[in-house]
Amino acid sequence: MPRKALSSSPDQTPRGHLAEPELHNILGYQLAQATVVTNHIFKRLVATPESLSKVEFSLLSLVRSNPDVSAKQLAQALAMTPPNIAMWLDKLEARGWVARTRSTQDARVQLLRLTDEGQAAVARCVAALHAAEQEAIDTLSGAERAMLIELLHKVARARKAGR
Repeated sequence: MPRKALSSSPDQTPRGHLAEPELHNILGYQLAQATVVTNHIFKRLVATPESLSKVEFSLLSLVRSNPDVSAKQLAQALAMTPPNIAMWLDKLEARGWVARTRSTQDARVQLLRLTDEGQAAVARCVAALHAAEQEAIDTLSGAERAMLIELLHKVARARKAGR
């Protein structure tokens, strides 16, 4: 697929074409600008049709990839408090998308799995998001896309190092 040409200079805002020399090399600003695009995609394809928040989608995706994960592990992964995670999980359980079982090693721990309905919901959302995000970043080559994802993941991992 041919890449789209960029419509503004790299020293201008993506829309409105305002000069942004002080902001150009600020990672947080550039992430916020890119997030405008991904937020719109998420709202259109997931939030509205599936009635899912970004947190709920993240939880469902993590549970899908990590069957028998605990709420404590999810809280650590998302840098959220266990009570906050519990509130979100209660909502997902009420929708019939998450099932909880007691750990055989520690009865205080509940292990989480997706139900068949939860699996189907995540599959729909992931497929839609992948297709739409690929279209949104079609100005990048395949190698640039892979590099962008890897670099963003590397920045996110800095949180683990306490930075």
